[in-house]
Amino acid sequence: MVAPNATVGPAAIGPPLRRRLAVPAGVLAAVAGAFVYVGAVDPNEPGHYPVCPLYRLTGLYCPGCGGLRSAHAFVHGDLLAALRDNALGVAAYLGFAVLWTVWVVRAVRGRPLRLDPRPAHLWAIGALLLVFTAVRNLPSGGWLHP
Repeated sequence: MVAPNATVGPAAIGPPLRRRLAVPAGVLAAVAGAFVYVGAVDPNEPGHYPVCPLYRLTGLYCPGCGGLRSAHAFVHGDLLAALRDNALGVAAYLGFAVLWTVWVVRAVRGRPLRLDPRPAHLWAIGALLLVFTAVRNLPSGGWLHP
């Protein structure tokens, strides 16, 4: 016997699958659209994209320098060129793919994606970005220059 105020039917198991997948699908569409654009408009040709402000003002490479060239090479299947232009960017593309896949699997199962990084994780990411930036700007870090 069901209690008088109990919810039964589809509302009891949460929103329909189409609705649960709407946001991950929208995020994927936006990211795919950005990759399609960068794949079509070559960042190696001057005038298509603005120059990194940090590089323009200081001559130093930021962690994102070479990211557009890396994405362009990645879209065209040239993994070595993508790694050469921005190795951290390639790691971020792959990290996004894994995170998005986990998100979709959890959405299909009706479970929300919970990202709750601990402060130590955030500090580690910050340290990685700082070390990557410092090493790519050292004379011995020329192999990380975009």
